[in-house]
Amino acid sequence: MEKVDEFTILFKLNNVYAPFLHNLTVSILPKHLWAGISGQNFLLAVYNLKPIGSGPYKFKEFTKNEEGKIESIELISNESFYLLFENRIQGPFINNIILKFYNNQEALTNAYQKRQIDGLSSLATSDQSEIRNSLNIYEIKLPIYYAIFFNQNKSKILADKTVRLALSHAVNKEEIIDKVLNGKGIKVDSPFLPDWPNYTSETKIYDFAIDHAINILEADNWIDSNNDNIREKGEGEEKIELEISLLATNWSEIKQTAELIKEQWEKIGVKVNLETAEATDIQKDYIRPREYEAILFGEILSANPDPFAFWHSSQKKDPGLNLSLYQNKEVDELLQDARQTLDQELREEKYAEFQKLLIEDVPCIFLYSPSYIYPVNKKVKGISIEKLAQPSQRFSQIENWYIKTKRVWK
Repeated sequence: MEKVDEFTILFKLNNVYAPFLHNLTVSILPKHLWAGISGQNFLLAVYNLKPIGSGPYKFKEFTKNEEGKIESIELISNESFYLLFENRIQGPFINNIILKFYNNQEALTNAYQKRQIDGLSSLATSDQSEIRNSLNIYEIKLPIYYAIFFNQNKSKILADKTVRLALSHAVNKEEIIDKVLNGKGIKVDSPFLPDWPNYTSETKIYDFAIDHAINILEADNWIDSNNDNIREKGEGEEKIELEISLLATNWSEIKQTAELIKEQWEKIGVKVNLETAEATDIQKDYIRPREYEAILFGEILSANPDPFAFWHSSQKKDPGLNLSLYQNKEVDELLQDARQTLDQELREEKYAEFQKLLIEDVPCIFLYSPSYIYPVNKKVKGISIEKLAQPSQRFSQIENWYIKTKRVWK
């Protein structure tokens, strides 16, 4: 890094990296407070609980319960808000904001029903019908998708592309979105998402077609010879059943999704062993050592997504995020070239080719992208959100929110 003048910094990289400027969008810390605190002590610093910033609000106080857990944080309007200081806005219009914290979804929902809060950070689809009164429910698009990732190294059956194709055609994504997400989500067929950068619709789609899935298996000699609803292949000692182990977190919506997929796969003669576990256990005991055959998991992209960490062969082992242990030399080159070109049009062309090759190889089944359900009392106005890079950004334009209005004569 090199200082050019009072308002300019020059960064020099060893290699060209297209998302670099996007990754520089980070929070700014006040030097006069943090400069004397070492990196290893950052989490212990009191300024984590009493933050200093230049946003529309500033910290006033927090409350704790007897166990030391924070129950609420109160913010007040900041007279030094940088946009206000530059005379670029009039707000914030709401003087006080109180953030309250609850242990679970039930406590959160009850708090709203008792009129103790005016908005909820998020809402599970199963709870939507309970709190519709006086609410505007905002459906926000997030750069996140869920998919079933196949570990072909752990399953001879899943190493067979014919089986993976059949499984893809047997998944009814619309049914999952309707039953699990209450319709609050979109179908996903690609490692990029509609309405986000680098997405192209010109790729192969494995539509739900159960008869076609059955025909694919039977053409490859997967037959239910003993009428037990499980297909087999081979003869004698080499005979194997079409059996798959599916791993998922025990979070309600993910567990429901996994159970539906199990039902859908069983309809084409697959024996599915479903296992669920806590998310922390799945990370530690399964993902890091790659100990699973198929895993239902989510991947979070950025506003300017770089899929390198999810699909490049160098990321097959922990801490890489290539959950399918996918390897394709041509894909590797495309991913490397795309992140090193500053030509947006050329980068999109390379990512389009990457998507085409990846989907053709069927290393996973893309499922859906859930909407972020953000309920706010109707009295709060000025909220205009369609998509966010992450849920916390729902406050990024809070200076435009207002409650009371008055008539002005001109």
